[in-house]
Amino acid sequence: MLYALLCDDKPNSLQLRMDTRAEHLAHLNGLGDALKFACPFLDENDKPCGSMVVIEAESREAAKAIADRDPYAVAGLFETVTVRPWSWAIKNPAAG
Repeated sequence: MLYALLCDDKPNSLQLRMDTRAEHLAHLNGLGDALKFACPFLDENDKPCGSMVVIEAESREAAKAIADRDPYAVAGLFETVTVRPWSWAIKNPAAG
């Protein structure tokens, strides 16, 4: 099952995001094929203000555990994290 991890940064936390970015990227790359895609949300000044990560996991609990291990989450960057089941219906590269 695919899960979307929808993460909103705490206000005024861009520096924390930048300070933790290398560890965050290493975490994502370490997910291997379970990571389908990841991208930052941008604010009105085109600065990162959150994240969207889509992963494959066995359950919502497993997806939440992956989200909880993200260095951004560990550092306290996120104000909210929502884990939602997700279906890739259009332009899914795995559908061939």
